[in-house]
Amino acid sequence: MKTLEIPFIPEIETLDFRNLAVKMETGAARSDIGTVCWPEEFPYKPDASFSIARSRTHLAILYRVTGLDLRAKAMEDNGPVWEDSCCEFFVGDPAGGTYCNFEMNCIGTLLAARRRSREDFERFPQDKIAQVIRHTSLERKEYDISDTLCSWQTAICIPFSLIGADPDNLPASLRANFYKCADKSAHPHFLSWNPVAVPHPDFHRPEFFGELYL
Repeated sequence: MKTLEIPFIPEIETLDFRNLAVKMETGAARSDIGTVCWPEEFPYKPDASFSIARSRTHLAILYRVTGLDLRAKAMEDNGPVWEDSCCEFFVGDPAGGTYCNFEMNCIGTLLAARRRSREDFERFPQDKIAQVIRHTSLERKEYDISDTLCSWQTAICIPFSLIGADPDNLPASLRANFYKCADKSAHPHFLSWNPVAVPHPDFHRPEFFGELYL
């Protein structure tokens, strides 16, 4: 199981994208989303990494991606963003029993839900989704580019309260995993930070989460 120590950067959620990226470059923990989970069926591996830090109230993640294709068709929150060029963060509720998934495509469209499993879930309503701060290096429009090398960055700042953690009494750690996918791109792929050891594509497997030390 992979682990990461999450550095503290005060009030990182208040920064614009440029200044957030600078702070994350010098002060965050960084790791690759580099495990090709199902190589026989989906061998393609774009270059994907993330940096992560926290403030008192928020968890901030900056994704960096370079690879073939750029797809963005989901324009409405809670739409099928996993079909697009997409980065995902799944994190367990520290109280146990559920986990949250935050899936965001390359133009900042977000799907967020609280789940007991892939099939048993409640998607976050728009007032809760609005609490999640989002940034992207791309213009917000549809994209459908194939066989061309593309680079982009996105960032997301998630309130601890949305995942069930009290910012004034944070747990020592959180169980989580990070993913990169693009189901309907010309080169579909399924990458993870901590390996997911199941026969077929399925990111909804909390038993394979790594650990983030706060």
